[in-house]
Amino acid sequence: MKPQHLLASVTVLSNQCFLGDAFSPPTQGVRVSTRRSRPSSDAARLRMETHDDPIDARALSELEDRISSIMVPLNGLPDIKYQAFSPGRSPRSVMSVEEASMEHGMPWETTFGRSEETDPLLYMPFWKWQLDFMSSSLTNLHPIECSTLNDIDVSYNENKEKRARIVNHCYASNEYRKIRMTYYDAGDAVQVFNSVWYPDAKYNLPVLGIDLLSFNRKKYLAIVDFQPLHPDEDSHSTIYEHILKPIKEKYDNLKGRMSSKFYDETQFFSKEMLFARFEDGKIVNDDLFPAFKSYVETHVDLVKNTPQAKNPQDVQHVFERQQAYDTYSADRDPAAGLFAAMFGKEWAEDFIYDFLFSLSERSEEGLNLAPPMFGGPPPSAAKGGSSAAHGGAAPKQGEASASSVASSKKDKVMASK
Repeated sequence: MKPQHLLASVTVLSNQCFLGDAFSPPTQGVRVSTRRSRPSSDAARLRMETHDDPIDARALSELEDRISSIMVPLNGLPDIKYQAFSPGRSPRSVMSVEEASMEHGMPWETTFGRSEETDPLLYMPFWKWQLDFMSSSLTNLHPIECSTLNDIDVSYNENKEKRARIVNHCYASNEYRKIRMTYYDAGDAVQVFNSVWYPDAKYNLPVLGIDLLSFNRKKYLAIVDFQPLHPDEDSHSTIYEHILKPIKEKYDNLKGRMSSKFYDETQFFSKEMLFARFEDGKIVNDDLFPAFKSYVETHVDLVKNTPQAKNPQDVQHVFERQQAYDTYSADRDPAAGLFAAMFGKEWAEDFIYDFLFSLSERSEEGLNLAPPMFGGPPPSAAKGGSSAAHGGAAPKQGEASASSVASSKKDKVMASK
């Protein structure tokens, strides 16, 4: 190969590498070295072909090393088609999944607050099951950074005086650009497990939202749903409510309806949403836990069996719908008051706008600091219900346009490295 051809190869491969890095997640375990031993046959052939060219041995060696280092990430990718346009991915953490799963002492075994219960961390089994399922079912699972635009680490916070703490984990895989997990522990006073699964934008599919809350072990609120990005189910790549219906039919205690205090159930949630407001703690393990598992498993199956979009414009449109989803959800997050009371308003705003809903546009009016409300009678008695917690929902048409979200929000979201 002539020296000029070698230089051209470096340019082409560099461009390919840049495109792959800019829009695709990394392969777990791939290590990129600045110098890499070259196959002796290739090196010998290059030296033979360039012996008459005006290029010294050192320059040639540097060019060969450059090509070798570029080829490492290209060869390391598990699937070449995965280099397609994939916006909205956050930087990869330096930790492994195992290391990230143990951050801040997780999974906790004792509560930070006061408790008279034998199982003070009510939703910790949900956390542990989900993380185990993610590790065994998702491709190229890896942790991503838990920080805000202001570089505030929101992976953990605590209020020693009020005996409350919060931990946050964030992961991504080939199938999902972001899976965030939050556990809030204040003893028997409050227990919360929240998780949102955002499919990669190549999948025009609903977001999986999970919000489980317990107050004083007397009042419980549960929401699990495939939350649509579009007003009509048919606008997604695959219809899904018919798959959820047989699961929901098994659990009468999870067929409640929410009030319109924070969200509009008729437009922003699926018809097969699991919603429950109850006072019998046995429902958590008897009904909620198995239903939660089924919804999570079904969502992953849906993503894996849905064809990826090939048109970059289609991918961008899905991403913009996720942006609008985040903006709508952040503005109406009913847990904002709780976070502000425990950790301060500034931290709460950064946490909600830049972590929980990291693609959102900050509202000029600020956060809604009203506390979560339970509202009317139990679901079996009337239409009443409760507000949704911070699982999120797709926005009403025209309420938070994707263009307005994208115009001023400088997300701390970039291609994985």
